[in-house]
Amino acid sequence: MNASPGFVIKVFGLSAAIAFAIKNLAPKLEIPATAGVSLLMVLLPVVGMAGVLAWQLKTSR
Repeated sequence: MNASPGFVIKVFGLSAAIAFAIKNLAPKLEIPATAGVSLLMVLLPVVGMAGVLAWQLKTSR
């Protein structure tokens, strides 16, 4: 793998920003602890990734 330093710095910066948001901003959100919310939190990344992969498959053909 030959990753450029700029790409590595961008990924590190984005990761740090997400970690900061989870640690400091997420506790301020008032999300109810229900089964529907937990199901949405589990399935949303899977559905999002499936959508991205389907879009890539469609554009590569």
